[in-house]
Amino acid sequence: MTEANKAVEPTTPRIDWDDSKMSTTYANVCNVLGTREEIMLLFGANQAWQSDSKEVKVFLSNRIVLNPYAAKRLHALLELGLKEYEARYGELKL
Repeated sequence: MTEANKAVEPTTPRIDWDDSKMSTTYANVCNVLGTREEIMLLFGANQAWQSDSKEVKVFLSNRIVLNPYAAKRLHALLELGLKEYEARYGELKL
């Protein structure tokens, strides 16, 4: 068999996660908005320390804009991550 006739096996590229410019932000609130072309994730922090407040102010800190395909992949990854978390630490009830 010649080199030209050998089946070419697809290879998965090695991913190099470069976190040198990454920042970390805490969020305890998330909201999702969407249009036909994009899904937006809004992250922020609830500043109400008293549960009897009539108004809750949420300071938004980050907006992540995804195309629908990336949003669907994120959904699958979050679902898998939460299943693993609940298997280890117990079910999360909302």
